[in-house]
Amino acid sequence: MNLAPRLDLRQSQSLVMTPQLQQAIRLLALSNLEVEGVIAEEIEKNPLLETAAPEGDLPVAPEPSPFERDEPAGADELVMAGAGAGEAALDADLTTSAFDDSPSDLMGSGAAGVLDGSLGLTGASAPGAGGSDGGEMPDLDLLAGAPATLAEHLLAQAGAVLADIDLFVAAHLIDQIDEAGYLRVPLLEVATRLGVPLATAERVLATIQSFEPTGVGARDLAECLTLQAREADRYDPAMARLLDHLDLLARGELGRLKRLCGVDDEDMADMIRELRGYDPKPGCRFGGEPAQAVVPDVFVARLGGGAGADVGGGWAVEINAATLPRVLVDRRYYAELSAAPGDRALDKAGRAWLSDCLASANWLVKALDQRQRTIVKVAAEIVAQQEGFFLRGVSHLRPLTLRMVADAVGLHESTVSRVTSNKYLSCARGLFELKYFFTSAIQAADGGEAVSAQAVKAAIRTLIAGEGAGILSDDTLVELLNAQGFGIARRTVAKYREALGIGSSVQRRRARTLAGA
Repeated sequence: MNLAPRLDLRQSQSLVMTPQLQQAIRLLALSNLEVEGVIAEEIEKNPLLETAAPEGDLPVAPEPSPFERDEPAGADELVMAGAGAGEAALDADLTTSAFDDSPSDLMGSGAAGVLDGSLGLTGASAPGAGGSDGGEMPDLDLLAGAPATLAEHLLAQAGAVLADIDLFVAAHLIDQIDEAGYLRVPLLEVATRLGVPLATAERVLATIQSFEPTGVGARDLAECLTLQAREADRYDPAMARLLDHLDLLARGELGRLKRLCGVDDEDMADMIRELRGYDPKPGCRFGGEPAQAVVPDVFVARLGGGAGADVGGGWAVEINAATLPRVLVDRRYYAELSAAPGDRALDKAGRAWLSDCLASANWLVKALDQRQRTIVKVAAEIVAQQEGFFLRGVSHLRPLTLRMVADAVGLHESTVSRVTSNKYLSCARGLFELKYFFTSAIQAADGGEAVSAQAVKAAIRTLIAGEGAGILSDDTLVELLNAQGFGIARRTVAKYREALGIGSSVQRRRARTLAGA
């Protein structure tokens, strides 16, 4: 056996995670609005990138020009240069850093597609980035002043009535009040921390509790409701006893409460109605973040029929190009800089920097184009798999997993997961997150085709909504669901009911009793 050192030449394949490839993979998991922010950052860094309003047909990814003969422009050239490969590169499993897919991952469908009657994708070509950033109206939300937070609202009132050490203590107490309006820190702890007498802290807190909104600064629910009852001049001895025994009210023990308060049925019902008019979280009126509208990333429309049409037509699946600016590579500016004469000519470092900018700009445009094609391809397969939902509603959702979609479109499961993250689909039935269509399977009671967990949840919600005077227990729900063909256990019914935010039969019966009081 020869143990002498020697040189061997071996050939192997490996995936090189270049910064461009990492960026392209990251773009898959971003929503359209997040991608818009990434594009804005890239435009600031790269002078060869620009945005433009759409004119006529949307442009396709740019072809190599004579000025980039020395640069890898196409997907094949990027592979040879070690930068990755089109969608195959985007479809890499980062956990194994190896190619998991075949060349069939490279697709010819565009960013807007149509599903025909047999649910086959017949795509039309579309751009690497669509939409417009020109001619936009000013954002009116930005013109409106930010609403005052709860702390700002309370500090303004404290500054008008307090001074010196009291104002200092008030500012500290206000800082400890949570967003619901409650003081969660013991008053003795605050007084010790600030080095002031407990009586001073109590006096200042009493002043804060007189501020608007009524009930702010309370240390528990009973004190919050007490402050509001005093403000409404309804704090009599009977109401005081009721507020001291809110636990009995929560359990629905109205008979015991009536004896403790010394009132009859009519007075008890009147006090409960009064309590329902109070705000248990007065601080929530202030400082909340403005509600952000969800912008769909994909549009799905029925061709040749409405949402309830079972025959005729197909499905149009289109990316929401309105939320993405068109990204263009300014090749004229690149040519001017490259051919600048005399003193304006770039040195070696400048030419290298300019070439990097061009390669980066080309890669971004191609990555955006590939991202949109991948999103539409996956969305089209989801529509094909869940056509029953789009035609007849949630009760016809089918069990669907990421692997099922990945196998159907020839992608890796991790790629489908990135594509469906943080993205929404708009159709005639509403706005849904793409993850909504992936549900676990529930075996049918008669041994037939499995049903979706979302369909079971919808059936539970419908049964409880129509239960009428007789409250349905979980055992009864199991019997009714089995009669509908759902093979489901009692513990599963309880789990789905809790996931829907629906209380148990005891809780629903108690709530109905209180509502009728």
